[in-house]
Amino acid sequence: MKLRISASTIISIVVFTLAITVNTRADTVTDWNRIAVQEVITAGAARPGPSGALDIAVVQLAVYDAVQAIVGEYQPYHCVIPGATGSTSSAAAKAARDVLVNRFPSRAAAIEAIYQQYLVDHPSLDPNDPGVAVGAQAAACIIALRSTDGSFPNPPPPPFIGSLEIGVWRPTPPANAPMAAPWLGLVTPFALNSPSQFRPQEPPALNSPEYTRAYDEVKSVGKSNSTTRTAEQTDLANFWNANYVALWSGVTRNLAEANLDNEGDTARLLALVSMSMADAAITAWDSKITYVFWRPSTAIREGDNDGNPKTVGDPTWSPLIPNPPYPDYTSGANNLTASATRALSLFFGTNEMNFSVTTTNPGPTVVDTRDFTKFSDAQEEVVNARIYEGIHFRFADELARKQGRLVAQWAHSHFLRPIGE
Repeated sequence: MKLRISASTIISIVVFTLAITVNTRADTVTDWNRIAVQEVITAGAARPGPSGALDIAVVQLAVYDAVQAIVGEYQPYHCVIPGATGSTSSAAAKAARDVLVNRFPSRAAAIEAIYQQYLVDHPSLDPNDPGVAVGAQAAACIIALRSTDGSFPNPPPPPFIGSLEIGVWRPTPPANAPMAAPWLGLVTPFALNSPSQFRPQEPPALNSPEYTRAYDEVKSVGKSNSTTRTAEQTDLANFWNANYVALWSGVTRNLAEANLDNEGDTARLLALVSMSMADAAITAWDSKITYVFWRPSTAIREGDNDGNPKTVGDPTWSPLIPNPPYPDYTSGANNLTASATRALSLFFGTNEMNFSVTTTNPGPTVVDTRDFTKFSDAQEEVVNARIYEGIHFRFADELARKQGRLVAQWAHSHFLRPIGE
């Protein structure tokens, strides 16, 4: 691994302002994915936990159906628009714009300003092109489909704080916040039949050898001031302390720009990856709310009270990074990573691919960009990184990796297939 760019450059890339013109080398589909990520993740419409993955998926599926209505190479996700004609670029921009305005009405004026500026910056896009109407139809169709999916629960559910029982998640220091987005595991999936389709078996018993091994591992290498975690492992932990929706959306855009030459294929790739990540987040939260398994920090502080004589407690133990406010099992980061990378490998037909991942964490990382030659290698890094961070047991990471891969395989084999297949 080698140093690629500085942390200050990361900030300028990830937290870009509304006035910045998007990459003119990219097509409209990747441009509007960048804009959508900005709106959902880094602008005023931030969402709890990984629930922004839902919004990105709605955007990309509307864009996909708009583009494919004109191109006609792949089966629609949901929206059939007979006689669709016009510019795929005009259709993609309008579809993305309309979905974002619908999902974040408080940002409507800002999003419209971005859209109008985009038309100015790209004079080849005629606002009277028939593709604009196609994009509007696709957006309205997907918006209607997802209008009762549970992604904006109203009224919001009461705060969920787990329990003080042994083995059960409870809010963790320093924030001691209730669970973020407890409703996420109940959202209607985009590709799966139900949120529980790939629900794993229950976590290992507290007195089992598997639990004891995982307990001892994270207690040693995940401690804030660990003497067994190496400097390289610490840097890996900080690197992957990231926003995974933004991170893997960026990787997907980069691979599309480097390997694809038309908006039809790019729209399909972004739709498959986004849909897979959204369903992986739903899957992870279904597991979390079903098993409500405690975090290592709680488990280690309560180690002398868990009924397992081999788990030695440490009431002062704390993890390298603060715990996210939700249960351990299964890992959302590993679900998202495995789903995105498996979707990419299925799309390109190979696990072997040269690609780079740039962290969204402007904090204490020595390496800001890591280079890979296999998607599976990135999966393995995230499994280990969440242990080095001190926030997950290994079994929570490994089961999540399996879940994410299964989600992506299901989406790829059941949706957005070639016409006539």
